[in-house]
Amino acid sequence: MLVREAMTRDVKLVNPSQSIHEAARMMADCDVGSLPVGENGRLVGMVTDRDIAIRGVAAGMAGETEVRKVMSEQVKYCFDDDELDGVARNMGDIQLHRLVVLDHDKKMVGIISLADLANRQGERPAGQAVCGISQPSHSPGSSASPPAGRNSGGPGSSTQMS
Repeated sequence: MLVREAMTRDVKLVNPSQSIHEAARMMADCDVGSLPVGENGRLVGMVTDRDIAIRGVAAGMAGETEVRKVMSEQVKYCFDDDELDGVARNMGDIQLHRLVVLDHDKKMVGIISLADLANRQGERPAGQAVCGISQPSHSPGSSASPPAGRNSGGPGSSTQMS
């Protein structure tokens, strides 16, 4: 099965100049834990509920703080024609709950999440990903990177979209 057959297509974007309060409200309204950040037709980052809580609120930032101050600029992604099993394994390897899905023109076409994996493929691929995600990551404060995805832009690749 391909990623495009399981991904969520209707994805809301937040602008980097919007407040973290607005981003949190959007997450609550959409019942999601992360939002892609887009500006001028470009994907420029991702913001998660954890980014807002840890980088924002816990660091003493106000609700009016711009999303750009707490978002991650490196976006992990896969392609819509990648095999779902491989993406599930990679999500576990790099310990991510969700990946942005791009077409080969590097246009965002959706998001693939653990819930999407479980809903479309059953327990096996979702279990593969959860198994990897539940493993302890590097020691606290470690700057070591998780295992890399394909350098060619495959599952788990990182990019700043141009």
